[in-house]
Amino acid sequence: MMKHLAVPALMVAALCLTTTPAWSDKGHKGKDEKCDVAELVKDAKITIDQAIKTALEAAPGTAVEAELEKKHDKTVWEVEVLGADGAMTEVHIDAATGAVIDKEAKHEKHEKKDKHEKKDKH
Repeated sequence: MMKHLAVPALMVAALCLTTTPAWSDKGHKGKDEKCDVAELVKDAKITIDQAIKTALEAAPGTAVEAELEKKHDKTVWEVEVLGADGAMTEVHIDAATGAVIDKEAKHEKHEKKDKHEKKDKH
């Protein structure tokens, strides 16, 4: 009985050790990127909560993602907002002043619609 359990147990252990967890972020480059994020946070005078509040005032809906990044030598909060109509809007906020830089519509809604139409035709 013990021999029958040993092989599957070893296979599960090997699988766990060789695969990447679902929550890992392979996009991170390690120590250097952590330093970059620390610099961005240091530059930002506006908190994530303030950025989300400002984004929702500019584009009403539900904030689904907020990210601090560098664009055109400026530290910027990029907040994605899902509107009641299902449209996704990306709001860029100056992380130093809190001013809305711009808003742009993301076209995810249309991509999903096109996929459904293609499935219905087949």
